Amino acid sequence: MVNQKLQEHAFKLDPMSSSGELNVVIETPRNSRHKYKYDEELGLVRLDKVMPTGTVFPFDFGFLPSTRAEDGDPLDVLVLIEEPLAVGCVVLTRLIGVIQARQTEKNETIRNDRLIGVAKTSHLYRNIRSLQGLTSEVLEEIERFFIFYNRLYERDFEVLGRYGPARARRLIREARTQFASGS
Repeated sequence: MVNQKLQEHAFKLDPMSSSGELNVVIETPRNSRHKYKYDEELGLVRLDKVMPTGTVFPFDFGFLPSTRAEDGDPLDVLVLIEEPLAVGCVVLTRLIGVIQARQTEKNETIRNDRLIGVAKTSHLYRNIRSLQGLTSEVLEEIERFFIFYNRLYERDFEVLGRYGPARARRLIREARTQFASGS
């Protein structure tokens, strides 16, 4: 019964709050070697992978509920905040942009974009409104992490470009439509 309730609530969560922020569900906290993944059948977060020593997520990593990206999963979101968040928590997040990317595995290529946002409660990042507010070093660190992470699992990850909140919102609208249509 508890499992069924968790699953029902996860699918009822709108990707956007009434105030316009994203409702991001955290799967993997910043500085974690453990990659967690929400399991739709269980209605819970499960351990997916353990990365090699020295490899950690540079920021909190989560997903946008009630969306479906080209890879079949909800849209991925990196959340900028000072300290790691708890696995499974929902954090209100201001969208600042997207790193659009193409991922290839076993000769199959799909889009696998990374939305980037700032936790509403962040002090350190509170004035950042777009990717231009981040240093090039931070953006390069994010891109290098995903390139390296995907190589660990024999996938290629190619960055197509960095874009602002308007393009990111369009991707969210498309992913919400995909989710609603059940495809």
